[in-house]
Parts: sequence; C-alpha cells; structure tokens
Amino acid sequence: MIAKFEEELPLYSLSSSDAARQSELLSYIAKITEGETDMKSRSKIGGKNEGCFNKITVVGAGDLGIACVLAVAAKGVADKVILLDLSEGAAKGGTMDLEIFALPNVEISRDFSASADSKVVVVTVNSLGNAQTYLDVIQSNVDLFKGIIPAISHYSQNAVLLVASHPVEVMTYVAWKLSTFPKSRVIGVGANLDSERFQYILTNLLKAEVLAKDAWVIGEQGEDKVSSWTSYNLAANQTEGMAARNSRQKVANRAMEVLKGKGQRSWSVGLSVADLTDSILKDRRKVHSISTLAKGCCNINSEVFLSLPCILGTKGVLEVVKLEEDPLVQEKLQSSAGSIHDLQQQLKL
Repeated sequence: MIAKFEEELPLYSLSSSDAARQSELLSYIAKITEGETDMKSRSKIGGKNEGCFNKITVVGAGDLGIACVLAVAAKGVADKVILLDLSEGAAKGGTMDLEIFALPNVEISRDFSASADSKVVVVTVNSLGNAQTYLDVIQSNVDLFKGIIPAISHYSQNAVLLVASHPVEVMTYVAWKLSTFPKSRVIGVGANLDSERFQYILTNLLKAEVLAKDAWVIGEQGEDKVSSWTSYNLAANQTEGMAARNSRQKVANRAMEVLKGKGQRSWSVGLSVADLTDSILKDRRKVHSISTLAKGCCNINSEVFLSLPCILGTKGVLEVVKLEEDPLVQEKLQSSAGSIHDLQQQLKL
C-alpha cells in the first residue's frame, strides 16, 4: 500500500498548489468540532429538503466530488443532489461553473444541514498538504473526517455512507467508527470500478463471457488487488477440474495485465459512484465488489475493510457473496488485512 502511494499520488487528492484551500478546509472543520456552526443549534432535522425522496449528498468539491455530482445527475438516480463545498474561500473552478450553469436538482451548499435526510452520502475529501509520510497523509484525512462524519451522521441518521477518500480501506473503517452506523451502511468504493473493467475485458476483449459472470477483483486497492471467483462451476472430475482451473487462471491473468494499463481518473470513479448509488437507491440487489468489513471472512480476525462481492440494496450491504475457496487468494487477503490493521493501529481516532 505504502509503496504504491509513493509511486503514484491519489488521483483525487489536493495538489501542493492547493495548500491554501486545504488550510481553509481544515479551518472550517476546526470550527465544526468547536461547535461554531449551527449544527448543534438545530433541533429539527430536515427543513426545506425533507420532501425529497431520493436525495444524495456529495461531500467535497474537488475534481472527484464534482465528477460524482455530474455522473449521478447524468444517470438520473436522485431527486436531489447536494454538493457540500467545505472550503471558506470564494467559489472557484468547477464549483463556480456548476452555479453558473445551474444543473437541475443540484444544489451547492457550505452548510451541513443541507444534507439532511440524504439516502446516500458520498465522501470524497482528501488532504495532502505538507505531510511528509504516508501515515501523516492518512492522519490528516482522519482529522478531516472527525469534523465531517459526525455532522453527516447527525443530519442523515439512516443514510448509507459511501467513502471514496484515500486510502479507501482505511478511511471506510474510520467513517464506520466515527459514524457509529451499522457495518452494512458504511461502505467504500473499493474495487467496483476494477471489477466492472475486469468483467468487460473478459467478455469483450478476451471473449470469455462465461468466465466474466462470476469474476471479481477483490481485496485492497492498488497493486495488491487480486482476481477471484464466486459460483463458477469447474468440471466434476478432479483432473479435468484442475485443467479448467489453470485455463481460467491464464485468462484471468491476461485480463489483469490489461487492467493494469487502465488508470483511474476522477470521472471514471464518479461513474462508479453513480453505479453504486443507483443500486442502493433503487434496491437493485446487484452484486458489487466494494469495501466492507471483512472480519470473519477468509480467517480474518481484525476489523479491516476489504473489497468483497456484496449484494447492495437500500440498507447497504445485504449479503457478502461467498467466494470460491482458493488458498492463494485467502493468503493475499490475509496479508492485506494484516498491513491495513497495523496502519490503523497507528492512527489517532
């Protein structure tokens, strides 16, 4: 995880040139934690937004946040989309453009109360600033979450929290702890995008449509992700079954090599977020590879979030789909769980 971060910075983090904007964001969060906003002064949750049926809030007005708003709006998933811009500076960049061109059903706000009664809250905020180490970067994000997550949870007590902040496994865990929501309603974007791409490559480029139906990318984002399978039926005969397994793995390896060349951009992650919110709001009970609490899976005993195939509905994760038993896959998942848990132990929550 650390090596991958040092090699390639998060696609939706703030650049060093945005240090002033980050300071504004930290200042705003500090005011929240000190009780200087009107969050605690309002006894009634709702107000002008309570009439919306399907309402989504996107927290963070960076490139990823705006990409999520545009993708959700284009998909027609929600009756109302709130973009929470937490910086104190004047409107600029994409946020100003959204105001200028006034998309239907999209509202920009700097007040947490605007998010009241959201069905899904997407968290996209990230911070780099002057952090020198990987742990410093994550702790900076944790500090942001300390102001954001309790406020969001206060106004949307029945929401599904969808985390897209980096690193998604750790920050989903942090959101879960700070929100006190049940584990089913706190998820991360995880490997949903990678899985959709993986299945597309298998079907359209490698012409392995049968394999693609049960193929998933799981585990940890980055170089440590791994391909796996759910209900794929191998031949009953042991020898034939081994040959089929080897053949399948060769195809999967080719697909993973192709997948490595596909970088993630804000707009592509935004499309993935829209896909997930669609499944949640419309109770599609579709299977997605998302970050979920992995404790109890593959002999993992620690509280860590990893991408696993999950059935999504209005209440979040309805069920974790059972994976085909594969010792190598389990070993990789356990290794990821161990490194993530060690990192989490160093954070100040």
